[in-house]
Amino acid sequence: MHRKNSDKKHYYYLLFLKMSYLTVEKKANIFKEFGGSEKNTGSVEAQIALLTERINSISGHLKENKKDFSTHRGLMKMVGQRKRLLSYLSKTNLTGYRALIEKLGIRK
Repeated sequence: MHRKNSDKKHYYYLLFLKMSYLTVEKKANIFKEFGGSEKNTGSVEAQIALLTERINSISGHLKENKKDFSTHRGLMKMVGQRKRLLSYLSKTNLTGYRALIEKLGIRK
């Protein structure tokens, strides 16, 4: 019994390592580039950039796994969150909004 539980934990750990597409360094680079510093994790621009990175990664996952409906739901929630943040940014700082969508390549 103990061995099976241990194997299951090991499997989930390996799955986590495979799915960890956002490393600490990558997040720090995103916050530094879009938020001004690595510590400025609350800026709207940095949050939008981080969500965009996650959305792009999950979209690639869903192209391979078309029936992963729970991940699809999570993706839709992230897209909605990014849309709300972009809407807020466009109301408060239009030039920053335009620069951000140009830099991220979000809008066509």
